[in-house]
Amino acid sequence: MATRARYKRVSVQNKYGMIMATVAVALLLVVVLVRSISLVEKRDSYHNRIDILQSQIEQEEKRREEIAEFETYTTTRKYIEQVAKEKLGLVYPGEIIFKDKSAGK
Repeated sequence: MATRARYKRVSVQNKYGMIMATVAVALLLVVVLVRSISLVEKRDSYHNRIDILQSQIEQEEKRREEIAEFETYTTTRKYIEQVAKEKLGLVYPGEIIFKDKSAGK
């Protein structure tokens, strides 16, 4: 009889141990799932940020090209003459300028 009582006690302890192990594994699984969900969300936000930054880089590259073209244009004789006439009012010797009277009103 003592062996049976002892066997039942060991059996109950084994069941208790199995339940505790199952609970621990389930708890660990929940923690891993929650953490992986937050990591996926963080990864998605980083991908969105990368897309935004990539589009900004493309815009800045276009702007850089426009500035380079404008820099080239500002060194031309045509640009220099245009600025001299429009902003400084300079003309070539013997050049006649006609002004529209209706534009002044």
